[in-house]
Amino acid sequence: MDRRRFVAGSVALLAAPLVAHAQTRKIPRVGIVDATSPTAARQNMDAFRAGFRELGYIEGQTLVIEERWAEGRPERFGELIAELLRSKVDVLVVSSAPGAKAAKDTSTTTPVVFVAVADPLGNGVVSSLARPDGNLTGTSLIIGEQFAGKWVELVKDALPLVSNVAALADSDHPMTRKYVKAMEAAARTLGLKLRIFEVRDVASLESVLSMIAKAPSGALIVPASPLFGFHRKRIADFLLPRGIPTIGHDRSLVMDGMLMSYGPSIADSFYRGATYVDKILKGAKPADLPVEQPTKFELVINLKTAKALGLTIPPSVLARADQVIE
Repeated sequence: MDRRRFVAGSVALLAAPLVAHAQTRKIPRVGIVDATSPTAARQNMDAFRAGFRELGYIEGQTLVIEERWAEGRPERFGELIAELLRSKVDVLVVSSAPGAKAAKDTSTTTPVVFVAVADPLGNGVVSSLARPDGNLTGTSLIIGEQFAGKWVELVKDALPLVSNVAALADSDHPMTRKYVKAMEAAARTLGLKLRIFEVRDVASLESVLSMIAKAPSGALIVPASPLFGFHRKRIADFLLPRGIPTIGHDRSLVMDGMLMSYGPSIADSFYRGATYVDKILKGAKPADLPVEQPTKFELVINLKTAKALGLTIPPSVLARADQVIE
């Protein structure tokens, strides 16, 4: 036999097992359940995928991401999480405090990375930030009392002529009581009259918005909540023609027409969530990965909305903004 043909054939035989191994290598599957919808979470999911790209993953080739959407209904988290667990995802990612609590109640074995969770320690998601127990870890937002008070202060600073303020309160959100308490304290200190409107679902949201429109306040505060996040454009579109400025917790609200937002960046929380998934896929245990605190905080102002409302934002407030939409 020709020596060159023999060597080539031998090399091919030796390489065959390697090729077969490469072809059968399991591609990691990451399941994510978000509190809102593909449209509402576009910026956050873009940040999530950007995190994986920077880590060297190629979606569809070296990583598969399966998405599920709660559509602003926290009660759906359980069924959506169970669906992904039945499909045997390698890591489960969930957003919001209700999502993290549902994951904790549903799975004790599959690694869980939570993102955009307000106060995971206070909400009972983990027993320690430094060494989270069980199979959960992730990124915290800590949108707590200090931010709720800041929203009221922001109304006073940006709208100095306003004397009365309304605020939505999601009765099913674990942080609502803390938000309300902090907003009430800040309003008393600043001499503002604050009215709290409790919301349970989309039907009651519509009713509350109609009530606010009939007896308008100088501004409306929209706290962090999957329900409010999912319906943020509906809120903005309803109140803007009625001349009521809205203040929220995240830039996504401002991008969809609200006047201002202040709080930790939710998109950054999703971006950093990819790092946790990467570490777990490489063998780390969730319990050994400390929960990360937010590092990026943003004041975002929409001057288009201000103009539509006939408002002039004081230069001192504009100077503090991290982003001004013109």
